[in-house]
Amino acid sequence: MERGTCMMKKSVVGALVLLGVCGAVVAGTASASPSSAKLTKVTLQLKWVPQAQFAGYYAASLKGFYKAQGLDVTLKNGGPNIVPETVVASGQAQFGVDWLPSLLAARDSNTPLVNIAQVFARSGMTQLTWKDSGITTIAQMKGKKVANWLGGNQYELFAAMTKAGMNPAKNQGVTIVQQPFDMNLFLKKQVDSASAMTYNELAQVLETGVKSSQINVIKMQSVGTGMLEDGLFSTEKYLSSPANQAIAVKVIAATLQGWIYCRDHQAACVQMTLKEGPTLPKGHQTWMMNEINKLIWPSTSGVGIMNKADYARTASISKQFGVIKKAPTAGAYRTDLAAKAVAQLKAKGLDVNGASWKPAKVAVTAGGK
Repeated sequence: MERGTCMMKKSVVGALVLLGVCGAVVAGTASASPSSAKLTKVTLQLKWVPQAQFAGYYAASLKGFYKAQGLDVTLKNGGPNIVPETVVASGQAQFGVDWLPSLLAARDSNTPLVNIAQVFARSGMTQLTWKDSGITTIAQMKGKKVANWLGGNQYELFAAMTKAGMNPAKNQGVTIVQQPFDMNLFLKKQVDSASAMTYNELAQVLETGVKSSQINVIKMQSVGTGMLEDGLFSTEKYLSSPANQAIAVKVIAATLQGWIYCRDHQAACVQMTLKEGPTLPKGHQTWMMNEINKLIWPSTSGVGIMNKADYARTASISKQFGVIKKAPTAGAYRTDLAAKAVAQLKAKGLDVNGASWKPAKVAVTAGGK
């Protein structure tokens, strides 16, 4: 997934065979500011374990973009038992990475989180089925065993199933199976369908030797329940301070600069990811880096700036299909901080839209090697 999650994976969001150990990645030593300057310490909770899903954050650290903003940023890895909303809400981190429907669900439960920069512009969530199963739609999953990581990564799938007349939250019309962070249930045909992010689990399946002609890839974006995934968030309380708002602008600007760098230097960002110790190897991370860039670029509004219509769609789907019980209150997201960050990057001559970016052709490698 994401998967991550973090909601476990998600996240979105990541999802690997792994030991879910939470670790800290200390900001890079490269510096564009005087060594004598006092840096502001902040912590940023990632959604999942080390992988190219977070390459922009690694680049912001290792290339000195955070330090150039006067920040000493600690990046905390996620894992299956680490929920970014909980970590940030409890004050263990000032910022976090999360999928938007999960943030809305947290707000629905009176946890006042705020999206401050929407990095991913589109959904990477899919459901896989075997071609020989004859299952090509969500509706055809009625009465079947369907796997998902849960823990906050299920909302797009559950919305699609609810739309098709099932009640996945209560196992009515379908049997929901909690998916481990590998694809073995699917590969062994112990479930009829399994969740897969375009940038992670899909590649894991293909890396085993399965051919793309043997599987169906049902994209949540195509079935009408694709929701916004990885975004930066904080809390209303933290952002109530003008000083903290200024810090947030710096965090956003450096992070987005990291993503711009990874758009233009994919191979370098794969190497940065590998330094963080991901479970899956170079070939897999190269695939992931390319697929992650597809979710970010092009960014018509400017990278990190929430598109109002995309937010409204995610909120509407979340409400219509039971992710949240009531319509989101005002303040679930704000664009002013990201707008200031993007303006700063544009002033440096950086391309914040990536309109001309084209994905690379990345071949699947056996075992992701």
